[in-house]
Amino acid sequence: MKVRIVNTSGHDLPRYETGGSAGMDLRANIEEELTLSPLERQLVPTGLFIELPQGYEAQIRPRSGLAIKKGLSLVNTPGTIDSDYRGEIKVIIINLSGEEQTIAPGERIAQMVIARYEQVTWEEVETLSDSERGAGGFGSTGS
Repeated sequence: MKVRIVNTSGHDLPRYETGGSAGMDLRANIEEELTLSPLERQLVPTGLFIELPQGYEAQIRPRSGLAIKKGLSLVNTPGTIDSDYRGEIKVIIINLSGEEQTIAPGERIAQMVIARYEQVTWEEVETLSDSERGAGGFGSTGS
């Protein structure tokens, strides 16, 4: 699938690192290092603008390397870039560690997964059909 993209960042386009990769890394499009205090969150630009086909979304997810090495994650994960959004992709990063953490210009800050979605039409009813699980919720299918 071809997706139109505008790159104002000066960094390479996102790409799949291996043949089995689901996500592409996004890079911080910042001029100088950005320091986040513990529990601080910042909106970090990527310099990327995309035009997805209808029926697709871009999911913005944390990078496991940043999470384990620096305690950095995303506040709203996964974030959703809708097919009709044309603004810059920005990433809300939070520092969950107990010390200041720095993001360098061009650092890989998140990953983006392109996924198909369906829109539903609600059919309002009085009851739902039975299932094996029924109304069992949190922890009801095992420990």
